[in-house]
Amino acid sequence: MANKDPLMITDKDEMRKWSRSMRAQGKTIGLVPTMGYLHEGHLSLIQESHKQTQLTVVSIYVNPGQFSPTEDLSTYPSDFLGDIQKLKYVPGGVDVVFNPKNLYDYGNNDSGVGLDQEGGKVVSCVERSGMGHETWVRVERLEKDLCGKSRPVFFRGVATIVTKLFNIVEPDVAVFGKKDYQQWRIIKRMVRDLDFGIKVIGTELVRDDDGLAKSSRNVRLSPEDRQKALSISKSLFKAKFAAENGQNDCQELRNAVIQAIHEAGGKIDYAEIVDQESLEKLREIKRPAVFCVAAWFGNVRLIDNIEISV
Repeated sequence: MANKDPLMITDKDEMRKWSRSMRAQGKTIGLVPTMGYLHEGHLSLIQESHKQTQLTVVSIYVNPGQFSPTEDLSTYPSDFLGDIQKLKYVPGGVDVVFNPKNLYDYGNNDSGVGLDQEGGKVVSCVERSGMGHETWVRVERLEKDLCGKSRPVFFRGVATIVTKLFNIVEPDVAVFGKKDYQQWRIIKRMVRDLDFGIKVIGTELVRDDDGLAKSSRNVRLSPEDRQKALSISKSLFKAKFAAENGQNDCQELRNAVIQAIHEAGGKIDYAEIVDQESLEKLREIKRPAVFCVAAWFGNVRLIDNIEISV
């Protein structure tokens, strides 16, 4: 298979200069933001970018702003050289890999104080490190429930880093996976509310052959826990079938999924059926919904979802 070496850019000013040069030539640019440790789900986002734009930029950046000091930033899996090999051989190739070292380093050497708690609220790794960053983007209602309940700094960090990437890369299109359903909806709402001139596209969740949703964190599952984790997707597919065949009571559908995951040895973070756009919890399924689940198997937190059409 032919390969294409992407241009490697680490400096944000160089990245912006490249984008503006390409757009001046009339080229359209797609951005695929990632935190690396790429799998088939990420590669499917690149394929979607190819359909939408002439050029594709993949960012690889593990964002400390979306991790609290107690979360798994230091253990987030990384294989940069492996990622570049995958990107070389992806059909259609990638034009640029944007791999900045630290998007919160402003060259002011501000050591700061750095605390785990600030005004009684959990802060992110960025604030704890005292780098002086204090501007955050929030999508206030959409970020509150689901993953936002147990990860209070997460979506603030996501919305802020995506805003920074949008301002640096200046893409025409940005592609996100619907596995992170709440994240996708938050970014779409942010782009709408703040008038970014960017089209945000969500691509379908990609699964392994056995049904487990593709995730960079799957590598941390033991073989035994990986088998147990299949209870998430199996129970979600059963719930979708039941809902689309007349069972519209959300509590009964939730109970069945929660029971299946508990019986497999998982620990539920949340299991909620919500409106596809507003993410409001539903009591009955009378309009398009999405069943979102987060659960722990061993020390790995997994998320999954399935859209339900009625």
